[in-house]
Amino acid sequence: MAVVHWPVELQHGQVGLRPLRAGDGAEWSAARQRNISWLRPWDATQPPGADDGARTFRAMARDWNRQARYGRMLPFVITYGGAAGAGARAKWPLVGQLTVSGITYGSARWANLGYWVDEQYAGRGIVPTAVAMAADHCWFTLGLHRLEVAIRPENKASLRVVDKLGFRYEGERPRFLHIDGEWRDHRIFALNAEEVGPGLVARLT
Repeated sequence: MAVVHWPVELQHGQVGLRPLRAGDGAEWSAARQRNISWLRPWDATQPPGADDGARTFRAMARDWNRQARYGRMLPFVITYGGAAGAGARAKWPLVGQLTVSGITYGSARWANLGYWVDEQYAGRGIVPTAVAMAADHCWFTLGLHRLEVAIRPENKASLRVVDKLGFRYEGERPRFLHIDGEWRDHRIFALNAEEVGPGLVARLT
């Protein structure tokens, strides 16, 4: 059985990762609302016939943290201390989200990475740093072997992230995920633990 490391907080420079909390609802919702047009083309949607039921943000956060304590996922928010007036770390604004999902142990030991960032903070190297921290935590603390990122071919910003971090392109999966109301093709990028040397944070610096 895996040893669970949750909750956990990670930081490199002015970029932080901390657990998504039930009390983040207002800040998270405000970020999502002002980024509707920026995020909609890449947002996961429910396929026809799916019935997961509506739930509040608080219920979602509690469920995700429960799954994290069982070692099934890592629901992080991305925070940034470089914003004007951000102040102490505890007051760093929420600027995005990074989720490690589908964590599998046994003979597989792999997981998926997904992320989004507020458009006003895009282009500052925040997401590559957040992905690097989360990936290193998965390899060096959780003992995972493989991490995967699935990206729509049209998502140039996300493609730049995996290129910067050296993720290996493995091919295309047709109609792989239900995104923005349709089953969409995705490109798959991956890295295994033995490929990363001292880690992705070290690779960035």
